[in-house]
Amino acid sequence: MSNVLEMIMLLCFGASWPINVYKNYRARTARAMSLPFILLIITGYLAGIAAKLYTHNINYVLAVYVLNLAIVAVNLLVYFRNQAIDRSEEAAAHVSANQKIA
Repeated sequence: MSNVLEMIMLLCFGASWPINVYKNYRARTARAMSLPFILLIITGYLAGIAAKLYTHNINYVLAVYVLNLAIVAVNLLVYFRNQAIDRSEEAAAHVSANQKIA
């Protein structure tokens, strides 16, 4: 029963990640994203996976941990993509401002 409850908890947490990835991808900015938060979540999922492996409790719940970790890892990639977009837009704005001055 504890495995079923753990899986339900993971599915509830995990249900929000695809929505978050989509929202962040569409936003095209990292300004509302938090790298420490994303890394904290990844660390938590890695700890959960490690606990399953350490206790040899390898079952369907482990698959949910891995799925959630993969989705949050995609969010990490979106963060770095959006950060690059932010830097590019800031550089373009800086060039544009300098052209107006000259």
